[in-house]
Amino acid sequence: MHSYRICGLSVTSDIELPGVSPVGPSPPDVEILEGGVPDTLERAVASGPNWTMAVDAFLLRIPGRADFLLGHGRTIRYRAGTGMASGDIAAFVMGNALGILLHQRGLVVLHASAVAVAGRAGLFLGPAGAGKSTLAAALCQRGYPLVTDDFCVAALDGKGAPVIHPDGRGTKLWSQAIAHLGLDGGIGPAVRGRINKFHVDPGIRSDGGGLTAGPVYVLREQRPSFQPGILRPNVVDAALLLEGAAFRPRVAARMGHQDRYFSLAAALGNHGGVFLLTRPMDFDRLAEGIDWLETHWAGLPGLAGAA
Repeated sequence: MHSYRICGLSVTSDIELPGVSPVGPSPPDVEILEGGVPDTLERAVASGPNWTMAVDAFLLRIPGRADFLLGHGRTIRYRAGTGMASGDIAAFVMGNALGILLHQRGLVVLHASAVAVAGRAGLFLGPAGAGKSTLAAALCQRGYPLVTDDFCVAALDGKGAPVIHPDGRGTKLWSQAIAHLGLDGGIGPAVRGRINKFHVDPGIRSDGGGLTAGPVYVLREQRPSFQPGILRPNVVDAALLLEGAAFRPRVAARMGHQDRYFSLAAALGNHGGVFLLTRPMDFDRLAEGIDWLETHWAGLPGLAGAA
């Protein structure tokens, strides 16, 4: 069995999870095991195109790839499709399966990357292709430790402050980004199959406990109607932007988690602020966008001197 710490949880797995730093064995919060996946789920309360949900279980099917049974927020059972390699199974485990399991545990999951800035977590949200991972990797090169990549788990502490837990993984980057950033020395296995996206060691990680969330940036590409730079949307628009960054929002809604997302959105806005970062999607201007961020951080309460 392999042992990891992911999103603040102790995880044991019978397959290796590429891109995750191994840790010593400890009593698991989550177990990943082969077998025990049924064809149907009894006493279903909701369903979607490729999933069925019961009160204490969730059956996820990825046609031609693998099936997963998620139980009580504690177990991920998998059944591989014909010819599926363990590395490909691991990619699905660390994507949809883990994200939905975290929903089962009552946690808020966002599509986001994050780095540590003056002891707080600066978040970058956006759809696939928005450059979240590339921006995080470039910030690591400037000395900001990686907190999380791809998706992040957020929770409110006893005082109502939003906390982000390091997820233990490196970045996942396309070959073009790796070449531009000069990260060939830290390249690991392909994320899945023969696609040109790879696990990359960020070189600097935030491996401690949870960090209070700092500013949140929603990434968008510069276009004629969007002027480059950083601006703060109104409260309603900020809440909608955060809602759009939820991981599998329909599943979260079926689990009755809307109030959790609303509370988190309010807390993120109050503690660090939600901002739109509009920038050109050009590798040659990546450093320019980071300069904007560092200038912005220097003017925010609690982050002065972070750059």
